[in-house]
Amino acid sequence: MVILIQCKDQVGLVAAISTLMAKEQINITSMREHVDTVACRFFVRLVVNGCSNIPLLETRLKEVLPADAEINVHPLPAKKIAVLVTKDHHCLSDILIRNHFKTLGATVQCVIGNHKNLEEISTRFNIPFHFISHENIDKDIFENELLSSIAKYEIHYLVLAKFMRILSPSFIEKAAVPIINIHHSFLPAFIGANPYRQAYERGVKLIGATAHFVTNQLDEGPIIAQQIIPVDHSFTSADMMKAGKEIETAVMAKGLQLVFEERILLYKNKTVVFE
Repeated sequence: MVILIQCKDQVGLVAAISTLMAKEQINITSMREHVDTVACRFFVRLVVNGCSNIPLLETRLKEVLPADAEINVHPLPAKKIAVLVTKDHHCLSDILIRNHFKTLGATVQCVIGNHKNLEEISTRFNIPFHFISHENIDKDIFENELLSSIAKYEIHYLVLAKFMRILSPSFIEKAAVPIINIHHSFLPAFIGANPYRQAYERGVKLIGATAHFVTNQLDEGPIIAQQIIPVDHSFTSADMMKAGKEIETAVMAKGLQLVFEERILLYKNKTVVFE
């Protein structure tokens, strides 16, 4: 079981939490904490065992923590996800392989694509594939059809594995689950479309990828994980794109692992990540 807590920082918080756990006969197997001295904010992640009454534990924690404390207790059941795709296969392929060998930390319920390119690989892994075209229809209709397909499944997260469509605030609200995106750039540089072309034209010496939560602001959601690789003047935009696919896959895998293992606390538009 994982417990995530954030609250106003004050003296004695670690002692208060540890004392309460001992009193309730709950064993702490891991405890990581962080204090944002600028925001005066305390963050902690605990892995515990021996808790049989989660609501009671939450009540006891509220009694010993500051009034603004946000407490989330996660029994770590298997997460369930839906994956949205377009044409690129590299991120989806990695997710499906990890799902097949039960190393993903979640189970893929379905794949939804606005092109049929990735239907074959999905069905090879016995994952339902739903084709919903965005062409020649209003965006509202397209998104409602997406939501209808997603609603057929019980999911905890929606993963955009190179889903090259901008989702509306209405869709994000109606989806009612966190949405995770892989962006082919080291954000905040080169947001939006064609980041490799933008990077090539700018003459950058590093390219990267970013896994982040989706918000109403394009490519500006809380960052989960990032990586970079070096490039030089000999790289064309096509070379950058080819190299970038490898890092996109790695960053998406890392980001999903952190999310599924409940290693992330959100504060405003930032994340505290306990690796």
